[in-house]
Amino acid sequence: MIDTHKTGEFRYPVSDIRDQDEAGFGLTPSQTVGPYVHIGLTLEDSEKIVPEGTEGAVDVTVAVVDGNGDPIADAMIEIWQADSAGVFNSPLDPRTGGKATAEGFRGLGRGMVDQTGSVTFTTLLPGAIEVDGHDTEAPHLKLGVFARGMLERLYTRLYFPENTDANAADPVLQLVDEARRGLLVAEQDGTGYRLTIVVQHEDPAQETPFFRI
Repeated sequence: MIDTHKTGEFRYPVSDIRDQDEAGFGLTPSQTVGPYVHIGLTLEDSEKIVPEGTEGAVDVTVAVVDGNGDPIADAMIEIWQADSAGVFNSPLDPRTGGKATAEGFRGLGRGMVDQTGSVTFTTLLPGAIEVDGHDTEAPHLKLGVFARGMLERLYTRLYFPENTDANAADPVLQLVDEARRGLLVAEQDGTGYRLTIVVQHEDPAQETPFFRI
Protein backbone atom coordinates (compact mmCIF):
# COMPACT_ATOMS: atom_id res chain seq x y z
CA MET A 1 0.00 0.00 0.00
CA ILE A 2 1.23 3.48 -0.82
CA ASP A 3 -0.68 5.04 2.09
CA THR A 4 2.05 4.51 4.67
CA HIS A 5 5.44 5.71 5.85
CA LYS A 6 8.38 3.35 6.10
CA THR A 7 8.13 3.37 9.87
CA GLY A 8 4.46 4.28 10.21
CA GLU A 9 1.21 2.43 10.42
CA PHE A 10 -1.28 1.73 7.65
CA ARG A 11 -4.26 4.02 7.66
CA TYR A 12 -6.59 1.05 7.22
CA PRO A 13 -6.23 -2.29 9.02
CA VAL A 14 -4.36 -4.95 7.07
CA SER A 15 -6.86 -7.62 6.08
CA ASP A 16 -6.12 -11.32 6.42
CA ILE A 17 -8.78 -12.23 3.82
CA ARG A 18 -7.25 -14.23 1.00
CA ASP A 19 -10.38 -15.13 -1.00
CA GLN A 20 -13.09 -12.79 -2.25
CA ASP A 21 -15.77 -15.17 -0.98
CA GLU A 22 -14.59 -14.49 2.55
CA ALA A 23 -15.17 -10.76 2.26
CA GLY A 24 -18.35 -9.32 3.73
CA PHE A 25 -20.60 -6.84 1.98
CA GLY A 26 -20.23 -3.13 2.63
CA LEU A 27 -18.60 0.06 1.45
CA THR A 28 -14.96 -0.17 0.50
CA PRO A 29 -12.54 2.65 1.39
CA SER A 30 -12.00 5.39 -1.14
CA GLN A 31 -8.87 5.11 -3.25
CA THR A 32 -6.88 7.81 -4.91
CA VAL A 33 -7.51 8.52 -8.57
CA GLY A 34 -4.59 7.15 -10.56
CA PRO A 35 -2.63 8.85 -13.33
CA TYR A 36 -4.76 7.24 -16.04
CA VAL A 37 -8.14 8.45 -14.83
CA HIS A 38 -9.20 9.49 -18.33
CA ILE A 39 -8.98 6.00 -19.83
CA GLY A 40 -12.49 4.74 -20.44
CA LEU A 41 -14.08 7.94 -19.14
CA THR A 42 -13.41 10.43 -21.90
CA LEU A 43 -14.27 9.90 -25.52
CA GLU A 44 -13.24 11.96 -28.51
CA ASP A 45 -15.13 15.27 -28.50
CA SER A 46 -16.78 14.45 -25.16
CA GLU A 47 -16.19 18.08 -24.20
CA LYS A 48 -18.47 19.17 -27.06
CA ILE A 49 -21.98 18.94 -25.69
CA VAL A 50 -23.26 20.54 -28.87
CA PRO A 51 -21.45 20.71 -32.21
CA GLU A 52 -19.50 23.86 -32.98
CA GLY A 53 -21.69 26.19 -35.00
CA THR A 54 -24.88 25.22 -33.17
CA GLU A 55 -27.10 28.25 -32.76
CA GLY A 56 -26.58 29.71 -29.30
CA ALA A 57 -23.47 27.62 -28.59
CA VAL A 58 -20.88 29.12 -26.23
CA ASP A 59 -17.44 28.07 -25.08
CA VAL A 60 -16.90 27.58 -21.34
CA THR A 61 -13.30 27.14 -20.20
CA VAL A 62 -12.53 25.61 -16.82
CA ALA A 63 -9.02 25.83 -15.40
CA VAL A 64 -7.73 23.96 -12.33
CA VAL A 65 -4.78 25.23 -10.30
CA ASP A 66 -3.29 24.40 -6.92
CA GLY A 67 -2.68 26.76 -4.02
CA ASN A 68 0.53 28.02 -5.64
CA GLY A 69 -1.31 28.89 -8.84
CA ASP A 70 0.35 26.04 -10.75
CA PRO A 71 -1.86 24.13 -13.19
CA ILE A 72 -3.07 20.65 -12.21
CA ALA A 73 -2.31 19.24 -15.61
CA ASP A 74 -3.81 15.77 -15.15
CA ALA A 75 -7.27 16.84 -13.94
CA MET A 76 -10.48 15.73 -15.59
CA ILE A 77 -13.56 17.95 -15.47
CA GLU A 78 -17.11 16.67 -15.71
CA ILE A 79 -20.06 19.00 -16.24
CA TRP A 80 -23.77 18.30 -15.87
CA GLN A 81 -26.36 20.90 -16.80
CA ALA A 82 -29.93 21.63 -17.77
CA ASP A 83 -30.91 22.73 -21.26
CA SER A 84 -31.90 26.28 -22.17
CA ALA A 85 -35.39 25.65 -20.73
CA GLY A 86 -33.97 24.55 -17.40
CA VAL A 87 -34.83 20.88 -17.99
CA PHE A 88 -32.46 17.94 -17.47
CA ASN A 89 -32.52 15.10 -19.98
CA SER A 90 -32.92 12.61 -17.15
CA PRO A 91 -35.69 10.33 -15.88
CA LEU A 92 -35.18 11.98 -12.50
CA ASP A 93 -36.52 15.24 -13.92
CA PRO A 94 -40.30 14.88 -14.32
CA ARG A 95 -40.33 17.74 -16.83
CA THR A 96 -38.50 15.70 -19.46
CA GLY A 97 -41.92 14.41 -20.48
CA GLY A 98 -40.71 10.85 -20.78
CA LYS A 99 -37.64 8.75 -21.02
CA ALA A 100 -34.27 10.41 -21.38
CA THR A 101 -32.77 9.84 -24.82
CA ALA A 102 -29.29 9.83 -26.28
CA GLU A 103 -30.58 12.09 -29.06
CA GLY A 104 -31.75 14.75 -26.63
CA PHE A 105 -29.61 17.43 -25.03
CA ARG A 106 -27.78 15.22 -22.54
CA GLY A 107 -26.06 18.06 -20.77
CA LEU A 108 -23.18 15.81 -19.76
CA GLY A 109 -19.59 16.43 -20.78
CA ARG A 110 -16.11 15.33 -19.74
CA GLY A 111 -12.73 16.67 -20.70
CA MET A 112 -9.09 16.30 -19.72
CA VAL A 113 -7.24 19.55 -19.11
CA ASP A 114 -4.18 20.45 -21.13
CA GLN A 115 -0.74 21.44 -19.80
CA THR A 116 -2.13 24.82 -18.76
CA GLY A 117 -4.70 23.07 -16.56
CA SER A 118 -7.57 24.17 -18.82
CA VAL A 119 -10.30 22.48 -20.84
CA THR A 120 -12.94 24.16 -22.99
CA PHE A 121 -16.50 22.88 -23.34
CA THR A 122 -18.84 23.85 -26.17
CA THR A 123 -22.39 23.91 -24.89
CA LEU A 124 -25.61 25.89 -24.56
CA LEU A 125 -26.36 28.32 -21.79
CA PRO A 126 -28.61 26.58 -19.27
CA GLY A 127 -31.92 27.98 -18.11
CA ALA A 128 -33.06 28.62 -14.55
CA ILE A 129 -34.30 25.56 -12.65
CA GLU A 130 -37.54 25.41 -10.69
CA VAL A 131 -37.34 23.63 -7.36
CA ASP A 132 -40.63 22.38 -5.88
CA GLY A 133 -42.49 24.83 -8.04
CA HIS A 134 -41.39 27.94 -6.21
CA ASP A 135 -37.66 28.38 -5.48
CA THR A 136 -35.56 28.90 -8.58
CA GLU A 137 -31.89 28.06 -9.01
CA ALA A 138 -30.00 30.47 -11.22
CA PRO A 139 -28.59 29.13 -14.50
CA HIS A 140 -25.44 27.17 -13.66
CA LEU A 141 -23.20 24.24 -14.53
CA LYS A 142 -22.50 21.51 -12.02
CA LEU A 143 -18.79 20.66 -12.03
CA GLY A 144 -16.94 17.57 -10.87
CA VAL A 145 -13.15 17.66 -10.54
CA PHE A 146 -11.05 14.48 -10.70
CA ALA A 147 -7.28 14.45 -10.34
CA ARG A 148 -4.50 12.12 -9.34
CA GLY A 149 -4.21 11.84 -5.57
CA MET A 150 -7.78 12.85 -4.77
CA LEU A 151 -9.73 10.35 -2.71
CA GLU A 152 -13.04 11.61 -4.06
CA ARG A 153 -14.08 13.98 -6.79
CA LEU A 154 -14.69 17.59 -5.83
CA TYR A 155 -18.10 19.09 -6.52
CA THR A 156 -18.64 22.75 -7.29
CA ARG A 157 -20.69 25.02 -9.55
CA LEU A 158 -20.23 27.64 -12.26
CA TYR A 159 -22.62 30.58 -12.42
CA PHE A 160 -22.84 33.21 -15.15
CA PRO A 161 -22.00 36.88 -14.51
CA GLU A 162 -24.92 38.39 -16.43
CA ASN A 163 -27.50 36.79 -14.11
CA THR A 164 -26.87 39.15 -11.20
CA ASP A 165 -30.37 39.08 -9.70
CA ALA A 166 -30.85 35.34 -10.21
CA ASN A 167 -27.46 34.60 -8.66
CA ALA A 168 -28.27 36.73 -5.64
CA ALA A 169 -31.45 34.71 -5.05
CA ASP A 170 -29.98 31.27 -5.78
CA PRO A 171 -30.58 29.04 -2.73
CA VAL A 172 -27.39 27.00 -3.25
CA LEU A 173 -25.13 29.99 -3.81
CA GLN A 174 -26.54 31.49 -0.60
CA LEU A 175 -25.05 28.55 1.31
CA VAL A 176 -21.60 29.95 0.50
CA ASP A 177 -20.13 32.77 2.56
CA GLU A 178 -21.02 36.00 0.82
CA ALA A 179 -17.37 37.01 0.43
CA ARG A 180 -16.62 33.80 -1.48
CA ARG A 181 -19.65 33.60 -3.77
CA GLY A 182 -17.85 35.45 -6.54
CA LEU A 183 -15.39 32.54 -6.78
CA LEU A 184 -18.19 30.51 -8.39
CA VAL A 185 -19.11 33.16 -10.96
CA ALA A 186 -17.34 32.81 -14.29
CA GLU A 187 -15.70 35.71 -16.09
CA GLN A 188 -16.60 36.58 -19.63
CA ASP A 189 -13.71 35.55 -21.87
CA GLY A 190 -14.23 37.04 -25.32
CA THR A 191 -17.41 35.42 -26.59
CA GLY A 192 -17.30 32.69 -23.94
CA TYR A 193 -16.74 32.20 -20.22
CA ARG A 194 -13.89 31.14 -17.96
CA LEU A 195 -13.76 29.89 -14.38
CA THR A 196 -10.59 29.05 -12.47
CA ILE A 197 -10.92 26.38 -9.78
CA VAL A 198 -8.37 26.77 -6.98
CA VAL A 199 -7.63 23.64 -4.94
CA GLN A 200 -6.04 23.64 -1.47
CA HIS A 201 -5.11 27.27 -1.10
CA GLU A 202 -3.63 28.15 2.27
CA ASP A 203 -5.96 31.16 2.35
CA PRO A 204 -9.54 29.78 2.56
CA ALA A 205 -10.85 33.03 1.14
CA GLN A 206 -9.14 32.23 -2.17
CA GLU A 207 -9.95 28.52 -2.40
CA THR A 208 -12.92 27.56 -4.58
CA PRO A 209 -15.97 26.56 -2.49
CA PHE A 210 -16.80 22.86 -2.83
CA PHE A 211 -20.02 21.10 -1.89
CA ARG A 212 -20.65 17.89 0.00
CA ILE A 213 -23.08 15.69 -1.96
